[in-house]
Amino acid sequence: MRSVVIGGAQLGPIQKADSRSDVVARMLDLMDQAHERGCSLIVYPELALTTFFPRWYMTDQTEVDTWFETDMPGKETLALFDRARDYGMAMSFGYAEHTPDGHHFNTSILTNPAGEIVGKYRKVHLPGHSEFDEARAFQHLEKRYFEPGDLGFPVWRTLGGIVGMCICNDRRWPETYRVMGLSGVELILLGYNTPSVNSQKVGEGPEKRLFHNRLSVQSGAYQNSTWVVAIAKAGDEDGHPLIGGSLIVNPDGEIVVEAETEDDELIVHDCDLDLCNFAKQTIFDFARHRRVEHYQPITTQTGVILPRNKTS
Repeated sequence: MRSVVIGGAQLGPIQKADSRSDVVARMLDLMDQAHERGCSLIVYPELALTTFFPRWYMTDQTEVDTWFETDMPGKETLALFDRARDYGMAMSFGYAEHTPDGHHFNTSILTNPAGEIVGKYRKVHLPGHSEFDEARAFQHLEKRYFEPGDLGFPVWRTLGGIVGMCICNDRRWPETYRVMGLSGVELILLGYNTPSVNSQKVGEGPEKRLFHNRLSVQSGAYQNSTWVVAIAKAGDEDGHPLIGGSLIVNPDGEIVVEAETEDDELIVHDCDLDLCNFAKQTIFDFARHRRVEHYQPITTQTGVILPRNKTS
């Protein structure tokens, strides 16, 4: 048994006026709870340090940059690294990254139990739009503030297994899981900030959004025989609600624990990475069963190409 006791640290709402220091204090409290419950890894959401700022339309790049981190760890986040190192606890969280050469990414990192960054992922599948859209109930401007990730879907040998990361909208794309699955991934760490209402389909509310969240995570876990830890930022941020529903899913696609609130909440499960082995060696033994000669369109086209043959 390769056991990793994982704490999923869901965060309740973060208001636009909340400081980094206030948020880090909440994250430290959840880390203390995780330590008390024997966790060896704590996972926080996407953009864990701030409100979900892509809902706000900004034209001043100086204002935009105030939501980004230029150093990791930085002055406000160093306490997270110090506390995690003291506890011997690995950690993953998402933040807005402003690189030294001027690029902007939606990023997640992974540390080892010594508090050292051992993995970095930059969000590939950016949803939303880049210009103000009057037709939307609210704005979702990730394409305005972030560049598509340039690191692909790497995995890392750590915590006794093979670990990968993805962020929010990535979970809806099967290619996300499959690329990591082809590297033998056994544990995927996934943070998200998902609005409770679809900005382009106001009739799609929290129930449907939570259904699609579970569907995406469970199918990705099952089809690649991997654990998936999907952790939300939730609740009403300045009048803009986000779904909760943080969950941990096993390699059979079963939910083993799920958050019950839209507040700061820790969910915990002892994840046996050896449970990934059976399906990887049988129904999802890629080496025996994949037929790559038929998959060319997946990597050679983006939009739909309709068939030319006529039907009666």
